[in-house]
Amino acid sequence: MKIIDIQSFPIAMPLADRYKKHDGQIRMHDIDQHLVVKVITDNGIVGYGDEEDASRPIPQEDLERLIDRSPFDFLQNTLHKALGMALYDVMGKYLNVPAYKLMGQKVRDAVPVAAWTRPCAPEVFAEEIQRAVEEGYRIYKMHSSPFYDVIEQTQAAADVAPPGFKIHWDFNHNRTMGSVLPIVKELEKYPVVGYIEDPLPWTDIDGWKTLRAKTSLPLIMHNPQLSGIQEVITGCADIYMIGRGGIGNTLQEGFAYGKANLQTLIQQSGNSLMTSLSLHEAAVLPTATAHIMSLSDQYEDDYTTQRIPVIEGFSRVPEAPGLGLEVDEVKLKAAIERKPIERPRFIGILNLPGGTRIFTPDTSGGNVCGPANHNAMRYTGYEEGAIRGIRLERWVDDGSEAFQNAFERIQKEGAYIERAS
Repeated sequence: MKIIDIQSFPIAMPLADRYKKHDGQIRMHDIDQHLVVKVITDNGIVGYGDEEDASRPIPQEDLERLIDRSPFDFLQNTLHKALGMALYDVMGKYLNVPAYKLMGQKVRDAVPVAAWTRPCAPEVFAEEIQRAVEEGYRIYKMHSSPFYDVIEQTQAAADVAPPGFKIHWDFNHNRTMGSVLPIVKELEKYPVVGYIEDPLPWTDIDGWKTLRAKTSLPLIMHNPQLSGIQEVITGCADIYMIGRGGIGNTLQEGFAYGKANLQTLIQQSGNSLMTSLSLHEAAVLPTATAHIMSLSDQYEDDYTTQRIPVIEGFSRVPEAPGLGLEVDEVKLKAAIERKPIERPRFIGILNLPGGTRIFTPDTSGGNVCGPANHNAMRYTGYEEGAIRGIRLERWVDDGSEAFQNAFERIQKEGAYIERAS
């Protein structure tokens, strides 16, 4: 069996209907954009891969060098993930076995899964928690944000979450110990809080060790800067997140953490195909007993003929050949033709608890770890989470003279403050 053709094309996934309100189209902007890879072999087998990564197309030369090669030349590959998973899909279908059989010895039949969204107001977060519960989830990941009060958000979630439901807070690796420790101590009072990811910069090794000793909440480290080995030796975290780079990296790191008897959490962005890949990987990794994260709960529909159900907080590992999901070519064609969501012009307004408002050029919260996030902290001088009662409001272009004047002022002066009367 040889590869005779590889097709790569961007698509736009249909966002969940709930994002039609609460500024969802702005908040979730760009998450609809995916890259699909289709691998075709000389015996007619076709494999598919998908990653929420349309901004990083695969160079044509990287595709061409696989032509006339066997897919089995790329076991544990470190290729673009959409391409890598398409190869595993082909190999599994050729051998009539599920993809996990090409990754290692199966150690579990089901894996915990988590729901997700981008930063939102407390009342919206409460709606998200209820939605996740209805869909079968028992864990919810949320990024903290300088736009909202993390304690208010947690309280709103606690008010609606059933017993045993857990929040996985991602703290964006941007605080000092003096700022994060009081927040973590406050969050410990809420049984609904289950995990804290990246409470400190990844380079603050001593800080991670100190915080880990001071809290009962499990700490999750994403993107260890010293390859993970030194972080394990120094005792930085309880759970290490994997999923960066290609499939080979995920498997190698997962087996290494397994040798150290440390939990791993797989986070990879995509749709149902990516969920399936993560389940196959977790099936063979000894300590992949923390939840997996994909984006499959963000979309109203998918171009696979079925979606992977969530049952009491877990999903079963697919047993059909390859990734275990079939693609509906009609739906895929519609996804190729669908236009990506356009983000409208808007102004971010940070409302402070004393009534002061800060008009900002862009606090969409889309890239929660990016410049918009850090600029929001720059506007007040406080670290993220230090201002209780802060809240973001988005003023979408309504065609008014007031909006145009405010927008032009921001373009000219940058963020400006409107004091409470």
